[in-house]
Amino acid sequence: MKMKCVLTIAGSDSSGGAGIQADIKTISAHRLYAESVITAVTAQNTLGVQAVFPLPPDVVAAQLDSVCSDIFPDAVKIGMLATAEIAETVALKLEQYHVHHVVLDPVLVSTSGRLLLDTDAVRILTDRLFPLAELITPNLDEAAVLHDALTRTDCAVLVKGGHSPDSADDVLYESGRLLSCCASESRGIHTFPGVRIANKNTHGTGCTLSSAAACRLAQGYTLEESVLLAKQYVTGAIAAGLTVGYGRGPLDQFWKM
Repeated sequence: MKMKCVLTIAGSDSSGGAGIQADIKTISAHRLYAESVITAVTAQNTLGVQAVFPLPPDVVAAQLDSVCSDIFPDAVKIGMLATAEIAETVALKLEQYHVHHVVLDPVLVSTSGRLLLDTDAVRILTDRLFPLAELITPNLDEAAVLHDALTRTDCAVLVKGGHSPDSADDVLYESGRLLSCCASESRGIHTFPGVRIANKNTHGTGCTLSSAAACRLAQGYTLEESVLLAKQYVTGAIAAGLTVGYGRGPLDQFWKM
């Protein structure tokens, strides 16, 4: 039986709530084959991030070579990159192997406020990786920091509204350049209404959404369909009400099962 394959490039979360672990759960829940390239090892739990150890860039490169030379991915999700050297390595390898359906979640800061990407890496992210992406998925805070770079990109941008105090609506811009336009006057802008769920356990929401979108792109859905289905999946994962740990817990990626 041949399966579609989705590769996640991200950091490891020792608590299993976000990062590589959340991505693998999400990909598996979509009944696709999950592959992983780990960029950093983190010590974290529902209370916060206690330590971050970026892997050597050559180890990241070796992982990418191993995956892409044998089980070529049908889609790629990029999460935490940690350093400029790792970001550059990932960009070079994605170009080398001509990967497609790249969903980039620009992880800048953890939910608990820990910086997860250094300043030099942000420049590599915007200059080298944005042009390779089909979809970029910043939250409101990340979109504000990256606004100028996002408005220079032609790829699609999904601004996630989960951090908004008023709603949980997400907005998809078919081109980042539309971010500087008025939504009421521009085509190519789609709003996905969301209902705020009374559940504090949202650790790994961004990882799960971007991975779900990559899964749907791998399955052949359009960009708009992929975003809609990914949002519906994440909403269900939050509403499932999984409770583990003493802080902000994770979602239930297997809620449909």
